[in-house]
Parts: sequence; structure tokens; C-alpha cells
Amino acid sequence: MGLTPDGFVPKDHPLRRIKPLVDSVLPRISPLLDELYATGGRPSIPPEHLLKSSLLMAFYTVCSKRRFCEQLRYNLLFK
Repeated sequence: MGLTPDGFVPKDHPLRRIKPLVDSVLPRISPLLDELYATGGRPSIPPEHLLKSSLLMAFYTVCSKRRFCEQLRYNLLFK
């Protein structure tokens, strides 16, 4: 059996309770976000991903997007 990021996060970690809440809300607001999406131009990051990353940045007081992208490489909680 292979190791997954989920296997390293404690079962009682607060993000385990928050993630299902966020995942239940995002599909409901997704149609509203789709209306704001541009039809032309280069592809952009889905708004749902931006919202999740903004929450993580706030929860862990990551002050910059650059620092957040660095932490995405090694912080298993962000996976």
C-alpha cells in the first residue's frame, strides 16, 4: 500500500472538519463563479482553487502567494 498525503495528517486535525464544509459550499457557488469567468484569453486558475488557497493562507498566516506556492511543495497539510 502506498503512502498518501492524507495518511500523514492526524485524524483529529481541524482541516479534516473544515474541508468537507468548504467542499459542500463550493459546488453551490460554482455557477455564480462560472458567470464571472472570461470566455476568451488564456486559461486561468479555477476560482474554487483560489478560494481554497486563500483559506489556507489565512489559516496559516502565509503572507504572500509566492510563499504559499513554496509551501505547496512540501507542506502535506496543503495537499
